[in-house]
Amino acid sequence: MSDSTNPPLVPDAQIKRVARRLKIMGDPVRLQLLNLLRVHGELNVQELVDASGQRQANVSKHLGILMREGLVSRRKEGVKAFYALDDPSLPGICVLVTNQLSTDEAPMPS
Repeated sequence: MSDSTNPPLVPDAQIKRVARRLKIMGDPVRLQLLNLLRVHGELNVQELVDASGQRQANVSKHLGILMREGLVSRRKEGVKAFYALDDPSLPGICVLVTNQLSTDEAPMPS
């Protein structure tokens, strides 16, 4: 191993937390929901269902995961629950990954 002055990508003490966050963000449905919340701001479950084309149960399941991880927040108004992005690092993370992918020549296999 060479003696390098580069800092680690992730501090050892945070590897498990960072891996969990990236895993949660790595689901296509969750990324779609995060995109919708970023573009439209606060939305309720039905608006997310309509905009995503996903089933209500699936949207609710993924919103619960995103909420538990602290990526989105929920606000109740009567019988409706409204969701919004709750992690200011999300846009930066997504921009970094997207910019790198857009410079790659070969498309990713699906």
